[in-house]
Amino acid sequence: MMLTIGVILVIITIYFLVKRYDARLVLLVSGILMACVAGTPMAALNAFAKEMTNAGLIQAVCSVMGFAMVMRFTECDKHLINLMASGLGKVRPLLIPGVVVATYAVNVALPSAAGTAAAAGAIFVPLMMSAGVHPAIAAAAVKCGTYGSMLNPGLAHNPVVAKIAGVGVMEVIAFQFKANVASLIVAAILITVIAYYKKEHKGYHAEGLEVDNTFKVNLLYALMPMFPILLLLLGATLVPSLKTDVPQAMIIGCALALLVTRKNPIGLSNAFFDGMGKAYGEIIGIIIAAGVFVSGLTAMGLVKAFIDAMLNNPAIVKVCAAVGPFVLGFVVGSGDAATMAFNQAVTPHAADFGMGTVQMGSMATLGGTLGRTMSPIAGATIIVAGIAGINPMEVTKRNWLPMVGAMIIGMALLMY
Repeated sequence: MMLTIGVILVIITIYFLVKRYDARLVLLVSGILMACVAGTPMAALNAFAKEMTNAGLIQAVCSVMGFAMVMRFTECDKHLINLMASGLGKVRPLLIPGVVVATYAVNVALPSAAGTAAAAGAIFVPLMMSAGVHPAIAAAAVKCGTYGSMLNPGLAHNPVVAKIAGVGVMEVIAFQFKANVASLIVAAILITVIAYYKKEHKGYHAEGLEVDNTFKVNLLYALMPMFPILLLLLGATLVPSLKTDVPQAMIIGCALALLVTRKNPIGLSNAFFDGMGKAYGEIIGIIIAAGVFVSGLTAMGLVKAFIDAMLNNPAIVKVCAAVGPFVLGFVVGSGDAATMAFNQAVTPHAADFGMGTVQMGSMATLGGTLGRTMSPIAGATIIVAGIAGINPMEVTKRNWLPMVGAMIIGMALLMY
């Protein structure tokens, strides 16, 4: 009975999200209601309190949005947009897939979907919108590339699979490489096809991001929005001495912008903190509400029931390794729960099912990651939607097909 009620409440929640009711209110009410029905109302409130201080997300999101407001205050964003605009017409067919691939590359070096979405989205989303791309497609293109972390040895799942299999982490990544690249190509192609089919690849008028043909571009100003990402990428790859986290990179970027543009430091400071406050209220607020919703799912036993059903059917374990983490990643906005449970409980026995350990572990990892990438309540989805000024469901409506296509081709290559 409890599971039935939980499923009904989830369906109702999805209905209201699709109907574009305020996501924070819908997720909060749903999570608290499910926790109350389960007899543990404090579970939802505890989740609310915990998510309020989610250090990793708060640091990345608030600092990036503060930096974005500084770029607007200094008008460096206009210089970048106008600089790039001259070449956009020549490469328009490659603009959308190019953003997907570029975001993927950033995520390989920075294995945080939320951090990548915030850092890359702050540049790519406004840039695409200025070129006439619809905000939802701009956000979806960035979101489609936020699973490059699978090729990073620092991703938690890769060392887990390597340890179970008794191999090096790079062997796991090497096994996944072709499937990951193939899935990326499919995702980039499909999101582009959707954009052209919906006629959202051009024609959008972005208020405040218009390209001014008479605008005189200052190259140094135009480079300022790119500086934090370049710093983060260099620190994570070629120059380890420059290694830093997102907040520090954003502060350094703001300081450099102040030196370059010589704007009023008080105004710049106000812009930065206004951006941080807006980020917490509009973006972190939804993430907090999403955490309450997941706590409700857990309290009602829906998460455990899903995982148990997946693990207790050995006849379909190969399908479960792919589809199970994918579905759960979509529902709860994180692929970690199902992926970790599957890899710890089933992957050690992969040989009993006629599969390799690395093979099965990689399938579970890719499935969970792609499901999370499609989820409307994933932190990265909420971040790019916030940057684009749209409902997170609009992102999911456009990237569900690319993610399903990516899963099919990726699993096909991993399975055989």
